[in-house]
Amino acid sequence: MIETAAPGETRALGVRFGREARPGQVFALSGDLGAGKTVFAKGFAEGLGITAAVTSPTFTLMQVYEGGRLPLCHMDAYRLEEESELEAVGGDEYFGGDGAVLVEWPEMVEGLLPEDTVWIRIDRIPEKGGDARRITVKGGRGA
Repeated sequence: MIETAAPGETRALGVRFGREARPGQVFALSGDLGAGKTVFAKGFAEGLGITAAVTSPTFTLMQVYEGGRLPLCHMDAYRLEEESELEAVGGDEYFGGDGAVLVEWPEMVEGLLPEDTVWIRIDRIPEKGGDARRITVKGGRGA
C-alpha cells in the first residue's frame, strides 16, 4: 500500500509504473469518480515518454498514444454495460499486444482481462482530508 498526499505524488507514482511497464502488460485502475485514476494515467504516459496530452477516454472508450518507448492504450469502461461492447470495438485485441494497456473502471470488463493484470486501486483517505490517497497494487506476473 502506498499513500500520496497530492495529485503530483499520484502522478509521480504513475510515472514510475510507466517507466517499468513491459510490452503486453495490462493495468486495471479502479476507484471512485475523482479518485485520481486519470492523474495516475497521465503520469504513466509520461513515464513511457509520451508527450501527448492524456485525457480520460470516458466518451471515446479508448485512446491510443504513440511516440513513447511503448504504445499506450488507455481505456475507460465506465459507460459499458457488457464486456461484449469492448470486444465489438476491438479493445480486447490490445491485451497481450506490443504496448501497455491501462483500463479505468476495469470491473466492467473483468472477464476479458488477462490473468496477470496488475490491479491498482486508488481511494481517498477521508481521515487525512484534502488530496490524500491510498493506492493498493495487486497481481501481475510473479504475484
